[in-house]
Amino acid sequence: MAHVDPLVYTARWPVRSYEIDQNGHVNNAVYLNYAEALTVEHAEASGYGRAWCEAHGGAWVVRRHEIEYLRPAKMGDELDLTVRVELVMGVRGVRRTTMARATDGAPVTHVRSEWVWVRLADSRPARVPSELVDVAAGVTADTLARRSRDGARA
Repeated sequence: MAHVDPLVYTARWPVRSYEIDQNGHVNNAVYLNYAEALTVEHAEASGYGRAWCEAHGGAWVVRRHEIEYLRPAKMGDELDLTVRVELVMGVRGVRRTTMARATDGAPVTHVRSEWVWVRLADSRPARVPSELVDVAAGVTADTLARRSRDGARA
């Protein structure tokens, strides 16, 4: 089914002039736009986008974003964005998006996004379709093992 890896996706994006704030760098909120747009692009390219979700009676909605700002991106920069699925189980999914300057690989931001699968019929949380849980089983196991080992949240 998948046209690209359903667990990892990378794209290069240019910083655009209208994304720059008064300090001359990308506005903080724009990084969340990048993370969400990359997630949608990844889902569509891998075959798990809107049509797949609708066929399975559900949709993903954001529950939480956590972002760590490491250094500013500026006009003229190109960024390499990579999103990785880290967990899919129960009603939720977790993705981590990293952004780095293309010229030198310097990290710009890390975004951890928690998503909840909801039924289209009533917008209530529901179990993620088993097909998607199975696709992510390996990374979910790795994330849970790391969380158990490190005492960190998945």
